[in-house]
Amino acid sequence: MKKFFLLQLLLLSGLCLKAQTIPIKDLHGRVTCGNKGVQGVIVTDGTDCVQTDAQGIYHLEAKRNVRFVYLTTPAGYLVPCQEKTIPLFFQQVAPTQPKNEYNFELVKNPENDISHLFTVQADAQVTSEKDVQEYGKYLKDMNSYLAAYRGKRDLFSIDCGDIVGDSPQLFPSYIQTVSSLDLPVFRAIGNHDMTYGGRTFEYSYHTFEQYFGPIYYSFNKGKAHYIVLNNCFYVNRDYQYIGYIDERTFTWLEQDLAFVPKSSPVFVVAHIPTSLTPKLKWNALLQDETSNASGLYDLLKGYNAHIISGHTHFNLNICFNDSLMEHNTAAVCGIWWKADICMDGTPSGYGVYEVNGTDVKWFYKSAGYSADYQFRVYPAGSDEEYPSDIIANVWNWDDLWKVEWYENGKRMGEMTHYTGYDPEAKAICADKKRVEYDWISPIQTEHIFRATPKNAKAHIEVRVTDRFGRIYKQSLKQE
Repeated sequence: MKKFFLLQLLLLSGLCLKAQTIPIKDLHGRVTCGNKGVQGVIVTDGTDCVQTDAQGIYHLEAKRNVRFVYLTTPAGYLVPCQEKTIPLFFQQVAPTQPKNEYNFELVKNPENDISHLFTVQADAQVTSEKDVQEYGKYLKDMNSYLAAYRGKRDLFSIDCGDIVGDSPQLFPSYIQTVSSLDLPVFRAIGNHDMTYGGRTFEYSYHTFEQYFGPIYYSFNKGKAHYIVLNNCFYVNRDYQYIGYIDERTFTWLEQDLAFVPKSSPVFVVAHIPTSLTPKLKWNALLQDETSNASGLYDLLKGYNAHIISGHTHFNLNICFNDSLMEHNTAAVCGIWWKADICMDGTPSGYGVYEVNGTDVKWFYKSAGYSADYQFRVYPAGSDEEYPSDIIANVWNWDDLWKVEWYENGKRMGEMTHYTGYDPEAKAICADKKRVEYDWISPIQTEHIFRATPKNAKAHIEVRVTDRFGRIYKQSLKQE
């Protein structure tokens, strides 16, 4: 009898638990443009994805408590922007919403987004109003570069996160400052954008969502599909986190990609890199890479895909194979606003990506320099490890680039590729009075080259050819 009673109790408990954790909420509405329904728009509650019908009507039965209902903004359309840069592709689900109805109004894109251009920034990591002011100066460079394209090309920007440095009170100042861009900015949450101190991972992103909306979402431009993910998983141990994509995100992503043709270029934006080497490291609980990145790679098979990340405060391109590449973007803040280069010698700057149909080209734009400033050359004696060698730091290099050198006009061949320190970054990081923090140190980089001149007083030219055939030159007169 006692066993029977316990069994009944367990069954009843299970029924109660099921009723509490699987609420059925009917979410529905209409997506329109000029009061006319738009067919085929993807609408999601963060788990399930559905398409609007011929009248622009959608219907979702949410199988869990949801915070947002939102769109994958379709190609050829725009959504309004709040504070000039926050795309309003989402609405917060509220118990008081009449009939659980959430309608969206799109506007036609005045530009043909088959051809579009976007910038990529990462790790502004402002911790004070002074940092915010410095960030405003950085944005002037981006605005100056974009000026030539405004009104001629569809433009937007991507932010790979760490907008603030554990300083959520600065979100309003950041939003006001970045409004000078006056174009949509699609943001990923960084580990320093999380709210710490809660009991779960879910608590960590609520403040970010209050300002910027869902932590994972997608949108379309021309033939390209863009996905923004959260891979900063808070583990509630003294600011500890790992690079990890949770199952809820993967469930949504599987459905999201089911609507994307294999011919579409796919861009995946996240804060933490998926991997910093062509082969995954099978370590558990990584902070600088995504522990379960293999699941993401599996979903991207068959697409020409680019992963865009930040977090590391250096610049690195990783080619996994012919159809999958990762672009890890250097930090806006340089050496934490103490110098305008990063710890690998990459200048503070941003990525620039041009998409024409399915064709993708990119380069790195150093803030304060022209677009053809793609590397820095140091004279012999700059590196104590190779005192007789000239050094070239080519920060956006990948395996398809070529780095050659000339002595007194004669081609001497390709420079030797090695792993080492950027001389200027090393000197700056050694000045502890300047950088303030003891933990700041230079990092070895793989985008550095050396060569030994035969004549110590020769005229040296370094010629760099990127993967798209663009040639950049710098001269160096040895003393």
